[in-house]
Amino acid sequence: MERKVGTVSRGIRCPIIREGDDLAKIVVDSVLEAAESEGFALRDRDVVAVTESVVARAQGNYASVDAIAADVRAKLGGETIGVIFPILSRNRFAICLRGIAKGAKKIVLMLSYPSDEVGNELVSFDQLDAAKVNPYSDVLSLEKYRELFGANPHPFTGVDYVQYYSDLIKEMGAEVEVIFANDCRAILPYTKNVLNCDIHTRARTKRLLLAAGAEKVCGLDDILNESIDGSGYQEKYGLLGSNKSTEDTIKLFPRDCQGLVESIQASLLEKTGKHVEVMVYGDGAFKDPMGKIWELADPVVSPAYTPGLEGTPNELKLKYLADNDFANLSGAELKAAIEGAIRAKDGSSLVGNMAAQGTTPRRLTDLIGSLCDLTSGSGDKGTPIILIQGYFDNYTN
Repeated sequence: MERKVGTVSRGIRCPIIREGDDLAKIVVDSVLEAAESEGFALRDRDVVAVTESVVARAQGNYASVDAIAADVRAKLGGETIGVIFPILSRNRFAICLRGIAKGAKKIVLMLSYPSDEVGNELVSFDQLDAAKVNPYSDVLSLEKYRELFGANPHPFTGVDYVQYYSDLIKEMGAEVEVIFANDCRAILPYTKNVLNCDIHTRARTKRLLLAAGAEKVCGLDDILNESIDGSGYQEKYGLLGSNKSTEDTIKLFPRDCQGLVESIQASLLEKTGKHVEVMVYGDGAFKDPMGKIWELADPVVSPAYTPGLEGTPNELKLKYLADNDFANLSGAELKAAIEGAIRAKDGSSLVGNMAAQGTTPRRLTDLIGSLCDLTSGSGDKGTPIILIQGYFDNYTN
Protein backbone atom coordinates (compact mmCIF):
# COMPACT_ATOMS: atom_id res chain seq x y z
CA MET A 1 0.00 0.00 0.00
CA GLU A 2 1.19 3.52 -0.80
CA ARG A 3 2.32 5.45 2.29
CA LYS A 4 -0.06 8.24 3.22
CA VAL A 5 2.00 9.93 5.96
CA GLY A 6 5.01 12.16 5.46
CA THR A 7 7.09 13.68 8.22
CA VAL A 8 6.24 12.70 11.80
CA SER A 9 7.80 14.35 14.86
CA ARG A 10 7.46 12.58 18.21
CA GLY A 11 8.44 13.76 21.66
CA ILE A 12 10.10 10.89 23.52
CA ARG A 13 9.78 10.72 27.30
CA CYS A 14 12.77 9.68 29.35
CA PRO A 15 13.92 9.71 33.00
CA ILE A 16 14.94 12.99 34.60
CA ILE A 17 18.60 13.46 33.71
CA ARG A 18 21.16 14.07 36.44
CA GLU A 19 24.88 14.84 36.37
CA GLY A 20 26.92 11.77 35.53
CA ASP A 21 24.11 9.82 33.86
CA ASP A 22 24.95 7.73 30.80
CA LEU A 23 22.99 9.91 28.44
CA ALA A 24 23.74 7.94 25.28
CA LYS A 25 22.30 4.78 26.84
CA ILE A 26 19.27 6.64 28.19
CA VAL A 27 18.52 8.14 24.77
CA VAL A 28 18.83 4.82 22.94
CA ASP A 29 16.77 2.91 25.51
CA SER A 30 14.07 5.62 25.57
CA VAL A 31 13.70 5.66 21.78
CA LEU A 32 13.52 1.87 21.55
CA GLU A 33 11.04 1.63 24.43
CA ALA A 34 8.85 4.28 22.79
CA ALA A 35 8.94 2.39 19.49
CA GLU A 36 7.86 -0.81 21.22
CA SER A 37 5.18 0.95 23.27
CA GLU A 38 3.67 2.87 20.34
CA GLY A 39 4.09 0.21 17.67
CA PHE A 40 6.42 1.86 15.20
CA ALA A 41 9.83 0.87 13.85
CA LEU A 42 12.95 2.90 13.17
CA ARG A 43 13.90 3.50 9.54
CA ASP A 44 17.10 4.59 7.82
CA ARG A 45 17.57 8.38 7.93
CA ASP A 46 15.27 8.88 10.88
CA VAL A 47 16.55 11.67 13.12
CA VAL A 48 17.02 11.40 16.88
CA ALA A 49 17.59 14.76 18.56
CA VAL A 50 18.49 15.55 22.16
CA THR A 51 17.95 18.94 23.74
CA GLU A 52 21.14 20.72 24.79
CA SER A 53 19.76 21.22 28.29
CA VAL A 54 19.94 17.56 29.29
CA VAL A 55 23.32 17.18 27.60
CA ALA A 56 24.78 19.97 29.73
CA ARG A 57 23.06 18.57 32.81
CA ALA A 58 24.55 15.12 32.28
CA GLN A 59 27.95 16.73 31.79
CA GLY A 60 27.58 18.76 34.99
CA ASN A 61 28.41 21.91 33.02
CA TYR A 62 27.45 24.45 35.68
CA ALA A 63 29.10 27.56 37.07
CA SER A 64 28.42 29.96 39.91
CA VAL A 65 27.84 33.70 39.96
CA ASP A 66 31.17 33.97 41.79
CA ALA A 67 32.98 32.23 38.91
CA ILE A 68 31.46 34.71 36.45
CA ALA A 69 32.50 37.59 38.69
CA ALA A 70 36.07 36.34 38.97
CA ASP A 71 36.44 35.98 35.20
CA VAL A 72 34.88 39.39 34.49
CA ARG A 73 37.15 41.02 37.06
CA ALA A 74 40.24 39.37 35.61
CA LYS A 75 39.46 40.19 31.98
CA LEU A 76 37.88 43.66 32.29
CA GLY A 77 39.60 45.17 35.33
CA GLY A 78 36.84 45.26 37.93
CA GLU A 79 36.21 49.01 37.76
CA THR A 80 33.66 50.66 35.41
CA ILE A 81 32.45 48.23 32.75
CA GLY A 82 30.14 48.96 29.85
CA VAL A 83 27.64 46.12 29.48
CA ILE A 84 26.06 46.58 26.07
CA PHE A 85 23.26 44.96 24.05
CA PRO A 86 22.05 42.31 26.54
CA ILE A 87 18.84 40.48 25.78
CA LEU A 88 15.93 41.06 28.15
CA SER A 89 15.50 37.73 29.90
CA ARG A 90 15.23 36.57 33.49
CA ASN A 91 16.20 33.05 32.45
CA ARG A 92 18.93 33.83 29.95
CA PHE A 93 20.70 36.99 31.09
CA ALA A 94 19.70 38.08 34.59
CA ILE A 95 21.80 35.38 36.27
CA CYS A 96 24.78 36.36 34.09
CA LEU A 97 24.27 40.01 35.02
CA ARG A 98 24.44 39.10 38.69
CA GLY A 99 27.94 37.74 38.18
CA ILE A 100 29.00 40.57 35.88
CA ALA A 101 27.88 43.20 38.41
CA LYS A 102 29.65 41.36 41.21
CA GLY A 103 32.87 41.67 39.20
CA ALA A 104 32.71 45.47 38.78
CA LYS A 105 32.43 48.66 40.79
CA LYS A 106 30.12 50.31 38.25
CA ILE A 107 28.06 49.07 35.32
CA VAL A 108 27.09 51.35 32.47
CA LEU A 109 24.22 49.36 31.01
CA MET A 110 23.53 50.19 27.37
CA LEU A 111 20.29 48.75 26.05
CA SER A 112 19.37 48.58 22.38
CA TYR A 113 15.98 50.01 21.48
CA PRO A 114 13.15 49.74 20.50
CA SER A 115 13.89 46.06 21.17
CA ASP A 116 16.69 43.74 22.12
CA GLU A 117 18.46 41.46 19.65
CA VAL A 118 15.84 38.73 19.85
CA GLY A 119 12.83 41.04 19.62
CA ASN A 120 11.79 41.83 23.21
CA GLU A 121 10.43 45.39 23.02
CA LEU A 122 11.33 48.23 25.35
CA VAL A 123 9.20 50.64 23.30
CA SER A 124 7.32 50.38 20.03
CA PHE A 125 8.21 52.04 16.74
CA ASP A 126 4.94 53.95 17.02
CA GLN A 127 6.14 55.41 20.33
CA LEU A 128 9.46 56.37 18.74
CA ASP A 129 7.67 58.03 15.83
CA ALA A 130 5.42 60.01 18.17
CA ALA A 131 8.43 61.17 20.21
CA LYS A 132 10.43 61.97 17.03
CA VAL A 133 13.27 59.75 18.22
CA ASN A 134 15.67 58.21 15.70
CA PRO A 135 16.86 54.87 17.11
CA TYR A 136 19.71 54.71 14.62
CA SER A 137 21.41 57.85 15.88
CA ASP A 138 19.89 59.08 19.17
CA VAL A 139 21.45 58.16 22.51
CA LEU A 140 18.98 58.42 25.38
CA SER A 141 19.68 58.77 29.07
CA LEU A 142 17.51 56.91 31.55
CA GLU A 143 15.86 60.19 32.48
CA LYS A 144 15.04 61.01 28.86
CA TYR A 145 13.74 57.49 28.24
CA ARG A 146 11.40 57.73 31.25
CA GLU A 147 10.29 61.23 30.27
CA LEU A 148 9.39 60.13 26.77
CA PHE A 149 8.13 56.60 27.33
CA GLY A 150 7.56 56.00 31.04
CA ALA A 151 7.52 52.38 32.19
CA ASN A 152 7.08 49.70 29.53
CA PRO A 153 6.62 46.30 31.14
CA HIS A 154 7.19 43.31 28.90
CA PRO A 155 3.84 42.26 27.37
CA PHE A 156 4.33 38.59 28.26
CA THR A 157 6.15 38.69 31.61
CA GLY A 158 5.01 42.05 33.01
CA VAL A 159 8.62 42.87 33.92
CA ASP A 160 10.04 46.39 33.53
CA TYR A 161 13.49 45.18 32.49
CA VAL A 162 15.10 48.61 32.81
CA GLN A 163 14.17 48.72 36.48
CA TYR A 164 14.76 44.99 37.01
CA TYR A 165 18.30 45.03 35.64
CA SER A 166 19.13 48.26 37.45
CA ASP A 167 17.96 46.87 40.79
CA LEU A 168 19.82 43.61 40.21
CA ILE A 169 23.10 45.43 39.57
CA LYS A 170 22.72 47.48 42.74
CA GLU A 171 21.84 44.39 44.76
CA MET A 172 25.22 42.95 43.75
CA GLY A 173 27.01 46.00 45.15
CA ALA A 174 27.77 47.93 41.95
CA GLU A 175 26.72 51.39 40.82
CA VAL A 176 24.59 51.54 37.69
CA GLU A 177 23.98 54.03 34.90
CA VAL A 178 21.56 53.19 32.08
CA ILE A 179 21.65 54.54 28.54
CA PHE A 180 19.88 53.54 25.33
CA ALA A 181 21.68 53.35 21.97
CA ASN A 182 22.15 51.13 18.93
CA ASP A 183 25.68 52.14 17.94
CA CYS A 184 28.08 50.11 20.08
CA ARG A 185 30.57 53.00 20.04
CA ALA A 186 28.17 55.15 22.08
CA ILE A 187 29.50 53.39 25.19
CA LEU A 188 33.04 54.71 24.80
CA PRO A 189 32.52 58.18 26.35
CA TYR A 190 31.50 56.33 29.53
CA THR A 191 34.17 53.61 29.66
CA LYS A 192 36.82 51.99 27.49
CA ASN A 193 36.25 48.56 29.05
CA VAL A 194 33.31 46.85 27.41
CA LEU A 195 31.46 43.56 27.66
CA ASN A 196 29.33 43.18 24.54
CA CYS A 197 26.46 40.80 25.16
CA ASP A 198 25.00 40.49 21.67
CA ILE A 199 24.81 36.98 20.32
CA HIS A 200 24.80 36.83 16.53
CA THR A 201 26.43 40.22 15.83
CA ARG A 202 29.17 39.90 18.44
CA ALA A 203 32.15 39.72 16.04
CA ARG A 204 31.20 42.98 14.31
CA THR A 205 30.58 44.71 17.64
CA LYS A 206 34.02 43.74 18.92
CA ARG A 207 35.65 44.91 15.71
CA LEU A 208 33.93 48.31 15.77
CA LEU A 209 34.72 48.90 19.44
CA LEU A 210 38.41 48.08 19.08
CA ALA A 211 38.72 50.24 15.97
CA ALA A 212 37.09 53.14 17.84
CA GLY A 213 39.57 53.07 20.75
CA ALA A 214 38.16 50.65 23.30
CA GLU A 215 40.90 49.28 25.56
CA LYS A 216 39.43 45.99 26.74
CA VAL A 217 36.61 44.28 24.86
CA CYS A 218 35.09 40.92 25.73
CA GLY A 219 31.97 39.22 24.50
CA LEU A 220 29.87 36.84 26.52
CA ASP A 221 31.68 34.15 24.55
CA ASP A 222 34.93 35.23 26.24
CA ILE A 223 33.58 34.81 29.78
CA LEU A 224 33.84 31.28 31.22
CA ASN A 225 35.47 29.98 28.05
CA GLU A 226 37.76 28.10 30.44
CA SER A 227 37.22 26.73 33.92
CA ILE A 228 37.47 29.10 36.88
CA ASP A 229 38.47 27.23 40.03
CA GLY A 230 36.91 24.01 38.76
CA SER A 231 33.73 25.54 37.35
CA GLY A 232 32.01 24.44 34.19
CA TYR A 233 32.90 26.27 31.00
CA GLN A 234 32.23 26.40 27.27
CA GLU A 235 35.45 26.85 25.31
CA LYS A 236 33.78 28.23 22.15
CA TYR A 237 30.71 30.09 23.41
CA GLY A 238 31.45 31.01 27.04
CA LEU A 239 28.25 32.34 28.62
CA LEU A 240 26.34 32.32 25.34
CA GLY A 241 23.57 29.75 25.42
CA SER A 242 23.54 29.56 29.21
CA ASN A 243 20.39 29.34 31.33
CA LYS A 244 19.53 30.00 34.93
CA SER A 245 19.79 26.91 37.13
CA THR A 246 19.44 28.37 40.64
CA GLU A 247 19.60 31.92 41.98
CA ASP A 248 23.39 31.62 42.11
CA THR A 249 24.16 29.08 39.39
CA ILE A 250 23.97 28.87 35.61
CA LYS A 251 23.87 25.88 33.32
CA LEU A 252 26.21 26.48 30.43
CA PHE A 253 25.80 25.41 26.81
CA PRO A 254 27.07 21.82 26.52
CA ARG A 255 30.58 21.05 25.31
CA ASP A 256 32.16 18.07 23.52
CA CYS A 257 28.84 16.85 22.07
CA GLN A 258 30.17 15.20 18.93
CA GLY A 259 31.13 12.01 20.70
CA LEU A 260 27.63 11.76 22.16
CA VAL A 261 25.81 11.94 18.81
CA GLU A 262 28.20 9.46 17.24
CA SER A 263 27.77 7.06 20.16
CA ILE A 264 23.98 7.19 19.91
CA GLN A 265 24.13 6.64 16.17
CA ALA A 266 26.45 3.63 16.55
CA SER A 267 24.35 2.07 19.29
CA LEU A 268 21.11 2.39 17.33
CA LEU A 269 22.79 0.87 14.27
CA GLU A 270 23.98 -2.04 16.36
CA LYS A 271 20.58 -2.64 17.98
CA THR A 272 18.30 -2.01 14.98
CA GLY A 273 20.41 -2.25 11.83
CA LYS A 274 19.17 1.23 10.88
CA HIS A 275 21.38 4.22 10.06
CA VAL A 276 19.81 6.99 12.11
CA GLU A 277 21.03 10.60 12.13
CA VAL A 278 21.54 12.23 15.53
CA MET A 279 21.83 15.83 16.68
CA VAL A 280 21.88 18.00 19.78
CA TYR A 281 19.51 20.98 19.51
CA GLY A 282 18.88 24.20 21.39
CA ASP A 283 16.66 27.12 20.43
CA GLY A 284 14.87 26.92 17.14
CA ALA A 285 15.50 29.62 14.56
CA PHE A 286 12.04 31.12 14.11
CA LYS A 287 10.21 34.35 14.91
CA ASP A 288 6.88 34.77 16.68
CA PRO A 289 4.69 36.96 14.44
CA MET A 290 2.65 38.44 17.30
CA GLY A 291 5.26 39.03 19.99
CA LYS A 292 7.98 39.81 17.41
CA ILE A 293 10.38 37.64 19.41
CA TRP A 294 13.02 35.72 17.53
CA GLU A 295 13.57 32.50 19.42
CA LEU A 296 17.28 32.01 18.73
CA ALA A 297 19.01 33.12 21.95
CA ASP A 298 21.50 30.27 21.66
CA PRO A 299 24.66 30.88 19.61
CA VAL A 300 23.70 28.05 17.22
CA VAL A 301 20.68 25.80 16.80
CA SER A 302 22.78 22.63 16.87
CA PRO A 303 26.23 22.35 18.47
CA ALA A 304 26.76 18.76 17.25
CA TYR A 305 25.27 16.45 14.63
CA THR A 306 26.13 13.43 12.53
CA PRO A 307 27.44 14.03 8.98
CA GLY A 308 24.16 13.08 7.28
CA LEU A 309 22.61 16.31 8.58
CA GLU A 310 25.12 18.54 6.82
CA GLY A 311 23.81 20.76 4.03
CA THR A 312 20.53 22.32 2.92
CA PRO A 313 17.35 20.91 1.33
CA ASN A 314 17.53 20.26 -2.41
CA GLU A 315 13.88 20.12 -3.33
CA LEU A 316 11.46 20.92 -6.12
CA LYS A 317 8.30 22.95 -5.51
CA LEU A 318 5.32 20.72 -6.32
CA LYS A 319 2.92 23.60 -6.87
CA TYR A 320 5.33 25.19 -9.36
CA LEU A 321 5.54 21.95 -11.33
CA ALA A 322 1.76 21.53 -11.22
CA ASP A 323 1.02 25.12 -12.32
CA ASN A 324 3.77 25.45 -14.93
CA ASP A 325 5.62 22.44 -16.32
CA PHE A 326 2.61 20.14 -16.10
CA ALA A 327 -0.29 22.61 -16.22
CA ASN A 328 -2.02 20.57 -18.93
CA LEU A 329 -2.06 17.37 -16.86
CA SER A 330 -4.29 16.14 -14.05
CA GLY A 331 -5.01 13.04 -12.00
CA ALA A 332 -2.75 10.02 -12.45
CA GLU A 333 -0.87 11.65 -15.35
CA LEU A 334 0.01 14.68 -13.23
CA LYS A 335 1.10 12.48 -10.33
CA ALA A 336 3.32 10.38 -12.60
CA ALA A 337 4.89 13.46 -14.22
CA ILE A 338 5.73 15.06 -10.88
CA GLU A 339 7.17 11.81 -9.56
CA GLY A 340 9.29 11.57 -12.69
CA ALA A 341 10.63 15.10 -12.22
CA ILE A 342 11.57 14.32 -8.62
CA ARG A 343 13.26 11.05 -9.56
CA ALA A 344 15.20 12.85 -12.29
CA LYS A 345 17.04 14.93 -9.71
CA ASP A 346 20.64 13.75 -9.85
CA GLY A 347 21.76 15.23 -6.54
CA SER A 348 23.27 18.36 -8.08
CA SER A 349 22.25 21.72 -6.64
CA LEU A 350 18.90 23.14 -7.70
CA VAL A 351 19.93 26.71 -6.85
CA GLY A 352 18.68 28.96 -9.65
CA ASN A 353 16.20 26.39 -10.94
CA MET A 354 12.80 28.07 -11.18
CA ALA A 355 11.09 24.85 -10.04
CA ALA A 356 12.97 25.14 -6.73
CA GLN A 357 11.93 28.71 -5.94
CA GLY A 358 10.16 29.07 -2.61
CA THR A 359 11.85 26.03 -1.09
CA THR A 360 13.65 26.76 2.17
CA PRO A 361 17.36 27.55 1.65
CA ARG A 362 18.28 27.00 5.30
CA ARG A 363 20.62 24.50 6.84
CA LEU A 364 19.08 21.14 7.64
CA THR A 365 20.19 21.40 11.28
CA ASP A 366 18.43 24.76 11.65
CA LEU A 367 15.21 23.47 10.10
CA ILE A 368 15.17 20.19 11.99
CA GLY A 369 16.29 21.85 15.22
CA SER A 370 13.39 24.30 14.96
CA LEU A 371 10.96 21.42 14.49
CA CYS A 372 12.48 19.71 17.54
CA ASP A 373 12.22 22.85 19.66
CA LEU A 374 8.57 23.30 18.74
CA THR A 375 7.86 19.64 19.47
CA SER A 376 9.57 19.52 22.86
CA GLY A 377 8.46 22.97 24.02
CA SER A 378 10.07 24.67 26.98
CA GLY A 379 7.76 23.62 29.79
CA ASP A 380 6.52 20.44 31.37
CA LYS A 381 6.09 18.06 28.42
CA GLY A 382 8.97 15.93 29.65
CA THR A 383 10.18 15.03 26.16
CA PRO A 384 13.81 16.18 25.81
CA ILE A 385 14.37 13.60 23.07
CA ILE A 386 12.72 14.00 19.67
CA LEU A 387 12.31 11.32 17.00
CA ILE A 388 11.60 12.60 13.49
CA GLN A 389 10.63 10.15 10.78
CA GLY A 390 10.10 10.78 7.09
CA TYR A 391 11.88 14.13 7.00
CA PHE A 392 14.02 13.11 4.04
CA ASP A 393 11.17 11.43 2.16
CA ASN A 394 9.64 13.03 -0.90
CA TYR A 395 6.51 12.52 -2.99
CA THR A 396 7.93 9.39 -4.60
CA ASN A 397 8.72 7.43 -1.41
